[in-house]
Amino acid sequence: MSVTLCVSRFFKTSPRAARTVVTMNDKPELPDLYGPLRAAATETVRVVRGVDPAALGAATPSAEWDLRAVVNHLILWTAHNFALRAEGGAVPAEWYERDFTAEPGWAEAYAQQVDKALAAWSDPAVWERDMPMGDSAVPASAIAGMVLLEFTLHGWEAAQGSGQTYALDEATAAAVLAQVEQWAEMFRQYDGFAEALPVAADAPAFERALALSGRKPR
Repeated sequence: MSVTLCVSRFFKTSPRAARTVVTMNDKPELPDLYGPLRAAATETVRVVRGVDPAALGAATPSAEWDLRAVVNHLILWTAHNFALRAEGGAVPAEWYERDFTAEPGWAEAYAQQVDKALAAWSDPAVWERDMPMGDSAVPASAIAGMVLLEFTLHGWEAAQGSGQTYALDEATAAAVLAQVEQWAEMFRQYDGFAEALPVAADAPAFERALALSGRKPR
């Protein structure tokens, strides 16, 4: 299940938990999470641009999704929905089944839409808002954390399915691990993550994040 859809279900059924799990970043400047978001976006855009359209039927580490499904998911949530969130909106439900990869120039369109989203989120005022999620509202920092997981966990799946590598700098990997640690148990309640897999305690941060989310790092 999508990271975003899983959390949406959680907030819809547990509005009180939504207020206690996350906190608003009250700094007037952009929060530290913005840097990892930009880095993760850059790496994921690189991977999506490297996908061979002829290979979109390839398997990925996700038992449920082939490469086309993973790429469509990335386009929907880390480009369109990410941008719309900054404007106070969200993608329409009918887009959930849209095949973006059937449209001409989809990879470059994805890159341009991600740039648009990052530009919108570069406004500190966006981070000061509460944003709708299910029947509740959550701080923008919670949405940003979910998008960071969408970029990285599904970006890694896209890389694996297309024969590419997925690399993050240490600071970004640490931010991803922190988000996975924050949400992992709740995600498992709603089938968003599989059970954690064993990994060495001194493994790189991103490998630990993958394993904790139920993904096999190697």
